[in-house]
Amino acid sequence: MPPHSIFGEYYFRKHEMVSGFNFSKDGTFQFFFSYGAVDRQASGTFEVEGDVVKLKSDKEPGKDFIIEKQGKQAGGGYHIAVKHPNAFLLNYIVGVFFVGEEQHVEQTGSSGEIHVDLPHCDKIFVQHGLFPDILTLIKDADNDNNYFELSLSPSLDQVSFKGIDLKIEGEALTCLPNYFMPMEGIAFVKQSGS
Repeated sequence: MPPHSIFGEYYFRKHEMVSGFNFSKDGTFQFFFSYGAVDRQASGTFEVEGDVVKLKSDKEPGKDFIIEKQGKQAGGGYHIAVKHPNAFLLNYIVGVFFVGEEQHVEQTGSSGEIHVDLPHCDKIFVQHGLFPDILTLIKDADNDNNYFELSLSPSLDQVSFKGIDLKIEGEALTCLPNYFMPMEGIAFVKQSGS
């Protein structure tokens, strides 16, 4: 069992952003994040190893997009089309195209589409800019398709915390800048009485 000192509520505020954790004695956590029009959440379990809190979210990482259709399209290059009834969400999708170790990064416009004129691509990943999490792989080296229709997963607003550990520093939990919170100085401070 984790030490008693880890249990309770922790908050991190920076400008208009606020986020927080609640660590329970049963080894579970709840998380929330709010910044402008973006609200996110997570729940899961945690373990304490020395001065490190390891989180295991209920969300499966790398599954923010669902491949609805894929195939070969004439004309060359690679095309991604994301479908969603809220057109606002289609503006912020990033495609990362790998040719060997070289990356080509493109972002959708309001149409939710990306096209790159690459003769060959080994892997394609996608990520949502407003709800960043571990990249979703939609094409690996064995897949020779060049057209992909995607939809957004219902768990898009959740955070997987894959690869993000918290370090216990006194009454605070700190972490390094990451895909979800890319800023310096992240410190979730324990609330008195919790």
